[in-house]
Amino acid sequence: MVSRIGSAATFYKIGYQLGLAGGLPFAAGLIAAGKQVFLDFKLHDIGNTITHGVASVANMGATFLTVHAYPQTMKAAAQGARGSKLKILAVTVLTSYDDNDLAEAGYALSVGPLVAKRAAQARSIGIDGLVCSPEEAANLRGIVGDGMSLVTPGIRPAGSAAGDQKRIMTPARAIAAGADYLVVGRPIVEAADPKAAAQAIVDEIAQAKAQQQQQQQ
Repeated sequence: MVSRIGSAATFYKIGYQLGLAGGLPFAAGLIAAGKQVFLDFKLHDIGNTITHGVASVANMGATFLTVHAYPQTMKAAAQGARGSKLKILAVTVLTSYDDNDLAEAGYALSVGPLVAKRAAQARSIGIDGLVCSPEEAANLRGIVGDGMSLVTPGIRPAGSAAGDQKRIMTPARAIAAGADYLVVGRPIVEAADPKAAAQAIVDEIAQAKAQQQQQQQ
């Protein structure tokens, strides 16, 4: 797939499925080839384990690593990444969850308030960025300011199937909402021509950013 996409993308996300099937050596190979790697492992464990695990990822040369946005976990992750180029991203609420899912899991807060609370905690701890749904990006920008990156999964070009995502947005709308990085998987890897699909999304992002800059002038 990397070969098929070619120069249309230089930043790759590796999650559990690939990570547990030889993905870590593959990630090291991508980094050695000059690609950026986002390890989407959503870590959550006792502090000591998180700190040492994150330090190991930092030594690999990865660019991003996700952890769940629990305060103790974020503090331990920040400690493990200290002094390295690794950026820690906190996952607020998974984009496949809605209010009913949170209630079923025992949370008193609905999606919006819980995301806002975890975002404020991440900011105070010094986390580098947040993973959030694109529809939450504008509100979160007001909470965390410009110093944190907003990384948004749940991106679906117009006409694409939503799949198991419940809070989705097109690339252009996500950029307009304040997202810094867009995570796009199935619309590219399931396309008949992955390179063309990736390039179309890159072009849409570039156009959206150009419009954003014009509006700011």
